[in-house]
Amino acid sequence: MPRTVFCIVDQIETDGLDFVPWPGPLGKRVFEHVGKPAWQRWLAHQTMLINENRLSPLDPRHRAMLEVEMEKFLFGGGAAKPEGYVAPEA
Repeated sequence: MPRTVFCIVDQIETDGLDFVPWPGPLGKRVFEHVGKPAWQRWLAHQTMLINENRLSPLDPRHRAMLEVEMEKFLFGGGAAKPEGYVAPEA
């Protein structure tokens, strides 16, 4: 039986993540309060940030920036897209 959480992002009871997705206290907070659908939206947003800003997840400065953006996206009411970002045509 899947683990359920009350997702703070979507404000619904939903499937919880299967593991802590990020190290440290923020990862634990995400695990306890964010559902799979919201996490998937964050991963898409994170991919866009990495691509548009040419970030490397291995660079500690870039990881710190992604952590700040993750917290804004999941717990701070959303995060902005990079300046000049144009969504690809569907």
